[in-house]
Formats: sequence, C-alpha cells, structure tokens
Amino acid sequence: MARNITSRSEDYSQWYLDIIKAAELADYAPVRGCMVIRPTGYALWESIQRHFDDAFKETGHVNAYFPLLIPNSFLEKEAEHVEGFAPECAVVTHAGGELLEEPLVVRPTSETVIGHMYSKWVQSWRDLPILINQWANVMRWEKRPRLFLRTSEFLWQEGHTAHSTREEAMEETLKMLGVYARIMRDILALPVVEGEKTEGERFPGADNTYACETMMSDGKALQAGTSHFLGQNFAKAFDIKFQNRNGDLEYAWTTSWGVSTRLIGAIIMTHSDDDGLILPPRVAPVKAAILPISTNEEKIDSTLLPRAMELSSELDRSLGGRFAFVDRQFYLRPGDRFFQHLQKGVPLRVELGEKDLAAGTARVVRRDTGEKMDIPLENLASKVPSLLEEIQSSLFNKALSFRRENTVEVASYEEMKKVLEEKGGFVETWFAGSRDDEKKIKEETGATARCMPVDREEPGTCFYTGKPGARKVIFAKAY
Repeated sequence: MARNITSRSEDYSQWYLDIIKAAELADYAPVRGCMVIRPTGYALWESIQRHFDDAFKETGHVNAYFPLLIPNSFLEKEAEHVEGFAPECAVVTHAGGELLEEPLVVRPTSETVIGHMYSKWVQSWRDLPILINQWANVMRWEKRPRLFLRTSEFLWQEGHTAHSTREEAMEETLKMLGVYARIMRDILALPVVEGEKTEGERFPGADNTYACETMMSDGKALQAGTSHFLGQNFAKAFDIKFQNRNGDLEYAWTTSWGVSTRLIGAIIMTHSDDDGLILPPRVAPVKAAILPISTNEEKIDSTLLPRAMELSSELDRSLGGRFAFVDRQFYLRPGDRFFQHLQKGVPLRVELGEKDLAAGTARVVRRDTGEKMDIPLENLASKVPSLLEEIQSSLFNKALSFRRENTVEVASYEEMKKVLEEKGGFVETWFAGSRDDEKKIKEETGATARCMPVDREEPGTCFYTGKPGARKVIFAKAY
C-alpha cells in the first residue's frame, strides 16, 4: 500500500480523495463545491468524450451549443421540472452594474432553452427528427460536494432530440441507453445494469427515465448515465408543434440523455487499488510509459533515449494514436518514476536500462497485477496491444464478478434490511410500491430503488406491499 493513500478498508471516502490527489486528476477550486480538473484528469475526460462523441455521430447526431444563462420564466413553464431543480439553481440577478429585468438561471440542464429553440425551428414533419448533442458545463448547487461525483459545476454532454411520433422518441431513448451501456462496458470496463427508473427516481418532467447503474468497490451504486423519454411535456410547455403529413398540427415528442465527469469517479471506484489509480487501457490517455534508465548521461543521450523514442513511435503506430509516453525525468530516482506512473494508472510500464538494451529486451510491468515480463524489443510493438486487451478484459471481468458476488435476491422487507446492514451491495426483489413507499424505505434503510432491469421483466409479488404483478427492482445505497 502506498504511504500517501489511505487504505479502502480504513476509510473509503479518504481513499477516493487520496487517489485523485496522487494521480493529479483534480483539485478543489476557490468556490465551494467546484473543482479544477488538472491536465491528467482532463486528458482522461477528453478520452471518454472522444469515444462517446464518435458513437453519437455514428447514430446520426450532430453537436451544437446553447447559452449558459436561461431566463427564469423558461424554467417556470414546466412545473415538475422547475420543482425538481429549483433548490439547486444558481441565479444571476445583476449584470453590468444593474438589476436585471428578469433573473437568469445558470443552466442546471438545457431542456427549457433547447425546447424554446426547437419551437422556432420545427414547423413541419419534414423538420423532424432533430438529433442534437451538446458538450457543456452545468451548475447544480450541491450541499455535500465530492470531487467528480457531485460538484456544483461539472462537465457533461446532453443529447436533445425531437420526433414526430411517440414510437420514434421511445426508440431513441432506448437506443441511446444502449449506446451508453456499450461504451461503459467495452471502453470503461464498467459492468452496468440497464434499467428503467421507478416513479420516485424519474427525471423531473419525464414520462420515463432509464439509467445505467453500476456497483462501486464498496458495494454502493452509482448512476453512470441516464436517458429520458420526455413524452410531449416539454413540447407542450414550449409549443413545439409541427404540421403532420395530413396537414394537422400536433406536438412533437422529445428525449434527453446525458453522461458527465461523474464517469471518472466511477472508473476510480471500480478499478483502483490501495496503490493508486488503475485505468482501463481503452480509455487511458497514456497506455504505455517508456522509461529509459541509467545514471550515465552520455548513455542516455546517445543510445537509451533515441531507442526509447523509436519504441514510442512503433507503439503509437501499432496502437493507432499517440498513446506511448517517454519519461525524461532523469533527475528522479527510477523508483520514484515507476511510482508516479503507477499512481496515475498507466496500464503498462516499459523499462529500458543499459542491460535491457544490451540483451535486446525491455522489462514490461502490468499496472493491474504487477506482473513483470521481459519482451524482445523487436516484438514489443506487436505484443503490447494484446497485453492491453488482456488488461481490459481482466478489469471488466473482475468488476463483473464483484457485482455478482455482492448481489442478493430477497423476498421480504426484513430480509432486505438484514442484507443491507450486514453485506450491502445490490438487493434484487419485486416491487410495486408508491413514491411514498420508496421514500419510507430510503428513510429506514438508506437504500433507493436504482432501476428496474430491462432484461428482467418477469412479474412477481411485491416484497413490500404484497401486491401481485410487481417488477424486478434493484435497491442499493448509492452515491
């Protein structure tokens, strides 16, 4: 265990913060609840962003940008929406040294302003569908902030679409949920559960909310992304009407969906250990760190560094991008250099010393297992990609096994309370209770209904009310 990191078993919250500090991912900003994302953390976000953005464009979506400030009257047009977000809103009342005629809200989300614009752009069925995504920052004033997981300002993407039929909008909602789940599993190595939110957990103003839920290494749940079927609620509030093929006016059907920098927190708490950050190779900004090692400056300059640069170019070509990094911190001891890359979660460390070069090999060390292997230099470029895929698969399978081992099916409320108290993790059961029932369960156990899994729709008897025809629901304590 690293000296600068508190062990998970001792204090999980502090372990999480220590990981962030040691990996130089983020720091606290001068404004309470806000964070500064440091270059290492931002490079990770850019990598996450790139994978999602490519997927959005493959599904026909285009990027745009909408204003940060929203007229307060816009939020008031959709009653449930404003009620849900009002406590978290930051409001601008003065600008240019004068009191504003109307307060402006710093966007907590953009359904309202985008709805206003769609009402101007949509006239006919020919204008639909509109498939727009935005990469932006939002502000939600958090009472109990935590770096990446809950901050007053955070970065995210929000997709907003408008359609001519209910069926098309619902198809979009579920399609984007699937896109999220695929990237989270394949790229971030997060074994997410796709499911529909219960009434008490829906997005304010949505008819249905769907989510990707995943289990952290302490057994708590984290909502990794959401996709909302908004029905015609926002279309009616903002008068998004179109003339259909018969010449009649009708309201559009809309959706919204989003993921955020919270995903960085999910990666940390799913994969990291007591030594520091562990990153899945497919999302790691640096996949292999190459370290020329010698106390002889002449040897470094004449042979080791040039060969390291050649290896870096070879690895970049085999990996399809600038993913190899040559460490030139020769003023540090080798152990300190090793430790730095370990704590930043670099999947592979490639050590190149004088003896290695003479033998025509490099010492390669896996971050996830610590396994060391000597690989011929001529084979390094072909071997590294397969090693990275082994690490990627291993991390996913390890997280999946952990979730399965910590998921328990129960038939009664008393059994649920016992599991949550003694074991934690996910509790699966059949539930058909009301919003008030959900509230009471949360008050008594600290657990919330995370989702109704889309692949487990067989009916059963509600564990709480005894009603038949209940749906399978996952309950858990959550971040």
